[in-house]
Amino acid sequence: MTDPLTELLDGQRIREVVLRYCRGIDRLDFDLVRSAYHLGGIDHHTGFDGTVDEYVEWVRPLLSGFTGTMHIVGNHLCELHGDQAVAETYGTAVHWGSPESDPRRNFISGFRYVDHMAERDGRWAIVERFAVREWTHSTVGAQLAPEGNGPRGSRDADDPYYVLARRIQDG
Repeated sequence: MTDPLTELLDGQRIREVVLRYCRGIDRLDFDLVRSAYHLGGIDHHTGFDGTVDEYVEWVRPLLSGFTGTMHIVGNHLCELHGDQAVAETYGTAVHWGSPESDPRRNFISGFRYVDHMAERDGRWAIVERFAVREWTHSTVGAQLAPEGNGPRGSRDADDPYYVLARRIQDG
């Protein structure tokens, strides 16, 4: 029988794989995206099936066509089987871009990540992912400009997260 604390920690590490992937996609940090997969990992997305390296080369130009994306994850259930796991994560992905009238650049979709995860050399990562698109809604005409000045995200090293992380790391 597996130790309950080990199961709890493994479940958290698996959830963090999903969160790192989402941050990598939203910040266009493709090294971070790759780090969510084991070498040779497989991805199945709407319009794509292949290895993680092929996926990154496929998704990079698609994402650069958006002003931004935001992946919000909710329900996460993980079934551990030793050093293997099946994880299901529900989420919502928001996409925005120009022109604002283009529904292919401005939409929200509901998805599930169904992941085969494995622990290899002490690291949990994706072996195979099914990114299941459940629904998509256009947000054309629904977005508003910010109500005032304030922090804004960016898709590079100037994003507030990366600035703060560097500041803390540099002491």
